[in-house]
Amino acid sequence: MKQYRVGIVGATGMVGQRFATLLENHPWFHVTALLASKNSAGKTYKEVVSGRWAMQSPIPASMADMTLLDADDIDGVKDKVDFVFCAVNMPKDQIVDLEERYAKAEIPVISNNSAHRGYPDVPMVIPEINADHIQVIDSQRKRLGTRCGFIAVKSNCSIQSYVPALTPLKEVYGLNSVLACTYQAISGAGKTFDRWPEILDNVVPYIAGEEEKSEKEPLKVWGHVENGQIVSCSDVSITTQCLRVPVSDGHIAAVFARFDKKPDLEEIKKIWADFKGPAQELKLPSAPKQFIHYFTEPDRPQPRLDRNLENGMAVSVGRLREDSQYDIKFVCLSHNTLRGAAGGGVELAELLAVKGYLD
Repeated sequence: MKQYRVGIVGATGMVGQRFATLLENHPWFHVTALLASKNSAGKTYKEVVSGRWAMQSPIPASMADMTLLDADDIDGVKDKVDFVFCAVNMPKDQIVDLEERYAKAEIPVISNNSAHRGYPDVPMVIPEINADHIQVIDSQRKRLGTRCGFIAVKSNCSIQSYVPALTPLKEVYGLNSVLACTYQAISGAGKTFDRWPEILDNVVPYIAGEEEKSEKEPLKVWGHVENGQIVSCSDVSITTQCLRVPVSDGHIAAVFARFDKKPDLEEIKKIWADFKGPAQELKLPSAPKQFIHYFTEPDRPQPRLDRNLENGMAVSVGRLREDSQYDIKFVCLSHNTLRGAAGGGVELAELLAVKGYLD
């Protein structure tokens, strides 16, 4: 596989740090630019992040002494990278502007941000599920007037557990309606316990914008490509509630689902165990060998025990049973900054590389 020069836009934030650790020894991607705000530009990476490094592993040695570049100086970046990951903390309209300026400078953008997720010609991809959506990049390039540049996004971290678990069941039984309550880790807010002591012994029953994303984004993932645009799925209804809980990493979802055909519990477990997608078929470096793991123990999955399964890229499921109001209910877990954020972004970039979109 070709070697790619990679930039991380928003490298000093929590997701940017996660990108840095994941890319330190990546077989295809080599970090050649770290980009941040004007205030950080000109300083070394370790100088800026050492006081707020949130990862368990140390600052990557190959990046520690790299000088941070101004993320707004795109002309100074484009000769240094083949594509960028973007994980900035800015108002939505500013993110749209920044990412489109990178794309129009012929720098592909793989974004962790939500700003472009609603655009019908911007693929929002979970590589195991809807890899075919990347074909809309051709239409997006026409809109942007680019030859190489484009924007691709990963979906919201909160849907990364229950959408994978429901997808193969949807194909077999015909998914009708879903109720999902998510219990989300503080790293999803860019926080650690040191920086958010108020969350200890507490639950916050509101996360701004999260329920809307959790209800709409699965429908785009389950949609289809038509005339160069992604048309969202219209035959499934989803309602959610999202709570912030005192867990460092790992989002849990309690899921209730109703189907067109009555499902069989033992058959569901086999469907989950056998579920594979393009990421596994292509043997992408970041893809888990087994995407969905089912736990038979009554008290699993648990974030502390199961969030790092298969390098944090697998989905854990447990407590599958019949429900009195819906057909089934179960609990599922995914690592929100790995599968749900930077890891999902890296896996998406691997898919795009294999399919030739980064050349």
